[in-house]
Amino acid sequence: MSPILLIELLTEELPPKALNNLGKHFAQAIAEGLEKTQLIDGALNFTAYASPRRLAVAVQNVKAVQADQQIVKKGVSVAVGMKDGVPSKALEGFARSCGVEIGSLKIINDGKQDVYAHEFTQSGQTLAVLLGDIVQAAVKKLPIPKVMRWGSSTHTFVRPVHGLMALHGNQIVPINVLGLDSSNQTLGHRFLSQGAIVLSQADDYATQLAEQGKVIAQFAERKNHIKSELDKIAGSLNATVAADESLLDEVTALVEYPVVLQASFDEKFLAVPQECLILTMQQNQKYFPLLDKNGKLMNQFLLVSNLQTADSSHIIHGNERVLRARLSDAEFFYKQDQKADLASRLPKLANVVYHNKIGSQAQRVERLQKIAVYIAGCLNADKTVAERAAMLAKADLLTEMVGEFPELQGVMGKYYAQLDGEMPEIAQAIEQHYYPRFAGDTLPESPIATAVALADKLETLVGIWGIGLIPTGDKDPYALRRSALGVLRMLMNYPLSIKDLLDFVAAQFPANLLAENTVAEVADFMQARLAVLLQNDFAQDVVVAVLAQRPDRLDDLLAKLQAVQAFKQLPEAAALAAANKRVQNLLKKADGDLGEVRADLLAQDEEKALFQAVQNLQPIVQKSVENQDFVSALTELAKIKPQVDAFFDGVMVMADDVAVKQNRLNLLNLLANLMNAVADIALLSE
Repeated sequence: MSPILLIELLTEELPPKALNNLGKHFAQAIAEGLEKTQLIDGALNFTAYASPRRLAVAVQNVKAVQADQQIVKKGVSVAVGMKDGVPSKALEGFARSCGVEIGSLKIINDGKQDVYAHEFTQSGQTLAVLLGDIVQAAVKKLPIPKVMRWGSSTHTFVRPVHGLMALHGNQIVPINVLGLDSSNQTLGHRFLSQGAIVLSQADDYATQLAEQGKVIAQFAERKNHIKSELDKIAGSLNATVAADESLLDEVTALVEYPVVLQASFDEKFLAVPQECLILTMQQNQKYFPLLDKNGKLMNQFLLVSNLQTADSSHIIHGNERVLRARLSDAEFFYKQDQKADLASRLPKLANVVYHNKIGSQAQRVERLQKIAVYIAGCLNADKTVAERAAMLAKADLLTEMVGEFPELQGVMGKYYAQLDGEMPEIAQAIEQHYYPRFAGDTLPESPIATAVALADKLETLVGIWGIGLIPTGDKDPYALRRSALGVLRMLMNYPLSIKDLLDFVAAQFPANLLAENTVAEVADFMQARLAVLLQNDFAQDVVVAVLAQRPDRLDDLLAKLQAVQAFKQLPEAAALAAANKRVQNLLKKADGDLGEVRADLLAQDEEKALFQAVQNLQPIVQKSVENQDFVSALTELAKIKPQVDAFFDGVMVMADDVAVKQNRLNLLNLLANLMNAVADIALLSE
């Protein structure tokens, strides 16, 4: 097989949050560029490398020369090229551009007409000729929001580039990219390596960098090494690491030769809410906090150093000193905040602008109180408790701690409410009124917390939408999509009307502030988000069939979806869905309103039998629907298939007699209402 091609850009420290993405894009673009230019021998296979100071890719089986290619260059049509046996100027020009005589051209059909063509064999180009453009194109495609220049160079990149390696097997491929000539040399770790590292073979890249350069070049390998070391040390302490994937990715992007170390801080800081300490460790210092078996923060933590030394104590102590200063700040903010209770902060919310068209946070809180009281009443929850929880929900925005760490809004409100002696339900609601904060997040636990959470999200949805700040494309600065999904998830657990909620919320805003169709548009938006929310758990046609009825209450929605999904598996389902579609098409042709079925106008046995079957099923299906036993409702519905089949086989609905036709349409309308009691089954696919 053909040898490996290695490309590396040696840079100054790359932005850590973008590193992994840059590495993937760079490798993918070069590999695809090689494949497009037919330089890959067999299947495409490559390895991406990304460390703080390099982007690289090793592509397997790269040919030194393209294979010869059969080229067909199409020209003018025969009708245009030759008239009365005389070549036209166009044909002469085409032959001249091909460097051949007209007699050497062939006539082929291009699928539409006969055309003149020049067929020839083009010798394959070398890797050295094509590679520079491939790498340059890959560099231009990188998702870099902001580029920079360095020195006197006119070239631009996310960070200054100081080296270019292009090695095919054991041969340097001579290219020039970003003003740099390629070589077989690179540099290792900034402090643990000395001098240039010279590669004799492309496939020695990762090994030589690790052994000579103290660099683990592959992002995933570095990340797995860090995670393994973190888990090993945490396990020895009977602890778990408090870190999400994004922190692990960021730390992986900050180091080339990771060394995990254990450190500690003064136990006195554990008096501060652990969320504050965890956040400052993770966000400011990129440390990994440790939790004991009860989920409580320990005064031990782990850090990832980019240095390997015989004695790591000075690194540990240096980091402990830095963290002590950070934790002292958190402790100071926490103590300062306790000098004033939440309620005393409320007047200052009048000075905090929520939105210049909607007003201050104080005005918003007034709306939240009214909405929360309304929802609490619908849920048979304590209105007084809901009102106070809503009143205090935004007070922690004025605290020192939330000013320093906005991510702790709600969390700090809970702690301060507890210190103020507020009821547990109020403290819980202050924290949980932000729930769910993201897809899959926990829902509020109590009716009170749910009332305030719904009030908060619905007020945002209606208010921000109503002043014209509608999400477009990937722009959603007020997170209306997230708010809508949160509302929908909560409404699946409570018997609340979407329309009533939106109408009430809209009524809390000043007259003429919101656009005229705000409620209807927000309702449509929520229906669209509901389809997105359900699409991963149910078949698309099942979701479409159930949502076609625009359910106003969602507490029975999952039961309906499960029932329709089960109904779809019945042998009668496909035929009934087709019949329902036929019924709806016929009903569209009805003139005027549809009314009661007259038994005296039922002339044929088939329509009499269908009418009787519908009458028999109506109370059974209706009772099942009222009891939210949708499976039984649809199972009973399946029993009507024989009568429906017989009706369509033997009855002409659009009869000449106007009264008979109208009566049969009335019967079909009665049937449609029965068949669609749970969902529009006409929308189910076979």
